[in-house]
Amino acid sequence: MKTYPTHEIKNVVLLGASGSGKTTLAEAMAFEGKVIDRRGSVETDNTVSDYTDIEHIYKRSIYSSLLFSEFNGYKLNIIDTPGSDDFCGALFSSFKVADVGVMVLNAQNGFEVGTEIQARYARAHEKPIIAVVNQLDQEKASWESTIESLNASSQVTPVIVQYPVNPGPGFDAFVDVLLMKMYKFKGDTGIREEMEIPASEMERATELNRILTEAAAENDEALMELYFDKGVLTQDELRSGLKLGLAKRDLIPVFCASGKRDIGTKRLMEFIINVAPGPLKAPNFLTVDGREIEADSSAPTSLFVFKSAMEPHLGEVSYFRVISGKVTEGMELINSKTENKEKIAQLFAVAGKNRIKVTEMEAGDIGCTVKLKGTRTNQTLSAPGSNIEIEPIQFPEPRYRAAVKSTKTGEEEKLGELLNRANFEDPTILVQYSKELKQTIIQGQGEHHLNILKWQLANANKMEVEYSAPRIPYRETITKVAAADYRHKKQSGGAGQFGEVWLVIEPYVEGMPDPVKFKIDGKELNLNIKSKEEIDLEWGGKLVFYSAIVGGAIDARFLPAILKGIMEKMEQGPLTGSYARDIRVVVYDGKMHPVDSNELSFKLAGRNAFKEAFKKAGPKIMEPIYTVEVLVPSDRMGDVMSDLQNRRAMIEGMSSEKGFEKLTARVPLAEMYRYSTSLSSLTAGRATYSMRFCSYEQVPSDVQERLLKAYAEIDKDE
Repeated sequence: MKTYPTHEIKNVVLLGASGSGKTTLAEAMAFEGKVIDRRGSVETDNTVSDYTDIEHIYKRSIYSSLLFSEFNGYKLNIIDTPGSDDFCGALFSSFKVADVGVMVLNAQNGFEVGTEIQARYARAHEKPIIAVVNQLDQEKASWESTIESLNASSQVTPVIVQYPVNPGPGFDAFVDVLLMKMYKFKGDTGIREEMEIPASEMERATELNRILTEAAAENDEALMELYFDKGVLTQDELRSGLKLGLAKRDLIPVFCASGKRDIGTKRLMEFIINVAPGPLKAPNFLTVDGREIEADSSAPTSLFVFKSAMEPHLGEVSYFRVISGKVTEGMELINSKTENKEKIAQLFAVAGKNRIKVTEMEAGDIGCTVKLKGTRTNQTLSAPGSNIEIEPIQFPEPRYRAAVKSTKTGEEEKLGELLNRANFEDPTILVQYSKELKQTIIQGQGEHHLNILKWQLANANKMEVEYSAPRIPYRETITKVAAADYRHKKQSGGAGQFGEVWLVIEPYVEGMPDPVKFKIDGKELNLNIKSKEEIDLEWGGKLVFYSAIVGGAIDARFLPAILKGIMEKMEQGPLTGSYARDIRVVVYDGKMHPVDSNELSFKLAGRNAFKEAFKKAGPKIMEPIYTVEVLVPSDRMGDVMSDLQNRRAMIEGMSSEKGFEKLTARVPLAEMYRYSTSLSSLTAGRATYSMRFCSYEQVPSDVQERLLKAYAEIDKDE
């Protein structure tokens, strides 16, 4: 195939709810561009984009698929994305490299749940949208209801470019009010006949043309004056106004189609070519230091990798957009993150499961290469010395956590490798082994998201795993002053063990002065501080360790051992085995033996003295609290709020968006397990949420009592 210059490239992302027909429409677009010679179907598992086993099982997109169409001298790069919010990471990646979104609506369901959620994402990414009402050939298709729901729910003004003459099983014609023509189709061949608008449709078409013309004229003062003067605009003037309105995201042009029967595909593609912004007109890419990089083929080369995958027979595949310059086979580029050199051994244009070898790609184009040594999603390859690093994709925060382990022993290393590979392919899957919780924690966008991964591990990698509720990273601290002493003494023939430590502990608050005296059991203890060590704990908070030993009661060489013993108990707190934090300790007395004292003796004495003092110091358990934002339809607000309150949530605020309420709450992490599943059930999948860590706060007394009892059963400490 030929090398397409930048001005002959358009980059489109297909979005919409599951079942709206994105994959079928993509198939028709590829067929019209003669990239494939026959159209497959989702039902028969032979579409060019949904080509993995798991997608064949579920009959819907799980991953994003890149394909292209060559049409009217242009190359249209098309990214078919999943409709489920559990796989929104693929949509975020696609928004990064596409210049316009095509929102596919199912004419049987209208502006449904997935449409609402994906429209929000499109607004957040500032992408212009074209709407296509699809499946107009179905029994329950309703053009009027779909347009009504689009008008009610969209935050951008929809303007009708086409409307169907006969929606339903006999659908074979539509009126295009931009061209003021009617198109009639022959069967499901995609062959169309251009006709004059019949008299029965002329009044409706003329009124919609007037509305379209006014919407186009509103985007340009010169056009508005022209419209006032003449009362009409030419097709070129109309396109000019629509182009401005679409680019500014002030309007959504609405088309009609049946992807399955290839009705309306050509006109949609013609409109994308004529009106939708391409690489030269779309906003420039930004670098991490705020520079704008223009889609200039004569500039130094830079590529942005937006997706990585492991594919049979190919290995690692890196999908990229050429941001600037040209990329050719054999070119050597620099990874801006690692500064390592990468050679582009092969270049491919991508048509779903098919790869078409090319020798060169220009700025604005999208393709893939294979076997890069160390370049991953969200990284930039650029010409040596150009210092271009494109701003990375901001993926959504994880919303679902689970502990994962193999059902067989001895497979931990293999499981770790497979989970890291999963993160390589899908950056919204996060994996971490928690030393604190002694679990491998996996995070994703929802329960279905992680269940798909579980299926892949079992079927593609023969690795059976099980998920369970993750342990909660509690923290322990104290609320008052307490003192304790402990003597460690052990004699078993020969040299024995002896160490005695007296200490006092109190809560630590940033900026508090060094202690000079304590009142313990009615007696005043005056201190003479000899040394101080302040330790920033890995898990947050501080330990401040003082020595106030006088008269050589404990030799200074044993102080590190005492501190080590205390740190051991800080790492495995006395209450629940969780990390302890924000405590200061003063060792003020003790005893030692000239022969039997050693570091081990004082480590054990220090640890146990600290443990005893901790239990007397008003100990409390602190739990992680997350700020949760829920976007919920107004009619489900009460149910969602009640459910959150049952999860010990503190409701902080409510605000309204068009058709939605935004609910903000602070919720204990312990109460968030499987929340995505519950929320979906409560709202029929219409709500979505995000969560981020907020703070640690004290657990209620009844929860603390339950945690203490549970830990007492397993506490084997000395």
